[in-house]
Amino acid sequence: QVQLVESGGGLVQPGGSLRLSCAASGFRFSIYTMGWYRQAPGKQRELVATISSGRSTNYADSVKGRFTISRDNAKNTVYLQMNSLKSEDAAVYYCKADVGGLLYWGQGTQVTVSS
Repeated sequence: QVQLVESGGGLVQPGGSLRLSCAASGFRFSIYTMGWYRQAPGKQRELVATISSGRSTNYADSVKGRFTISRDNAKNTVYLQMNSLKSEDAAVYYCKADVGGLLYWGQGTQVTVSS
């Protein structure tokens, strides 16, 4: 079955960096679009970034120039490099796989930005 396991979250000071990872299994990873989303307390889940099978990327305006999504098809893993983190980036970050129209989510990883 499809499994998505996020890791890499934690506590970071404003201006710091984190790299999130999402290890995927149970489907042909290389041919599907992957994405990162986030949800802060009291807010709706929102798109952060997506990457297609051809490595085309899309970013939310709020993270452009600071975050980078990438994928390693040999490791079935998608990454989110987050730089210049701000307090408003604090949220639970979720990995999403769009597998032929079926959407799968990971369990999420907490990112806390605080001094």
